[in-house]
Amino acid sequence: MGGVQLDQLPLNQFAIVRTIDWSAFPDSEGHRLRSLGLEEGVGIEALHMGILLWKDPIAVRVGRMTIALRRKVAAAIICEFAA
Repeated sequence: MGGVQLDQLPLNQFAIVRTIDWSAFPDSEGHRLRSLGLEEGVGIEALHMGILLWKDPIAVRVGRMTIALRRKVAAAIICEFAA
């Protein structure tokens, strides 16, 4: 199955991170995400989207941790639905 950007992942749908475009955001943000466990091959699940028009930020579960991501960061993360 083809990949889907994390910001387009349906809520409560478990997926696997396939690729991350690290060049899409500053090194400091990349370092923060890596330290929170976000990397290729990890399981991820979109839990909640903000209530504003842009639905920003997005709350996602990475392992047992819940983190908030800006929509533009989430768009740089390509996921694949888990079997």
